[in-house]
Amino acid sequence: MAELTTIARPYAEALFQVASKGDVAAWSRQVAALSAVASDEQLRRFADSPKVTADQVFDLISSVTGMPLETGVQNFLRTVIENGRLVALPAIAEQFQALVNAASGVSDAVIYSAYPIEGEQLAEVVASLEKRFARKLSARVELEPELIGGIRVVVGDEVLDTSVKARLERMKVALSA
Repeated sequence: MAELTTIARPYAEALFQVASKGDVAAWSRQVAALSAVASDEQLRRFADSPKVTADQVFDLISSVTGMPLETGVQNFLRTVIENGRLVALPAIAEQFQALVNAASGVSDAVIYSAYPIEGEQLAEVVASLEKRFARKLSARVELEPELIGGIRVVVGDEVLDTSVKARLERMKVALSA
């Protein structure tokens, strides 16, 4: 894991430098799509086959993304494939997104909830969390039924846990002490 992070960093930084000269949001969407495709184990096995050329891998990945890729993103993908770093593409995308967020003053937030949070309710939760964490947040919701109720929010290395499960754990510790 740490090795992939080390491999991904220079790629992400170079990608960000080039992307910052253009439409960073479009690049971000395209890199995220490439990451999703590269996460597929079957595709990576195909790409690792000695019978397959780099152009065939590039054509497959770019067609599966379902969106036209900027010239710079195409060049990036070709470089990753030619250097045999396709396995690091999800880590590159993650670090690239972190650089984009840092430049725009936004932090990624993962909201774990026992129940779906959508629309107006999500907007209210995000507004409240932005006040709590004192920064703009880009939030996504992941369902985790074992929380029973409430939410657990992860922003970087900070965690806010207001779930019923966490409250029960705290009560258990207090009663057994």
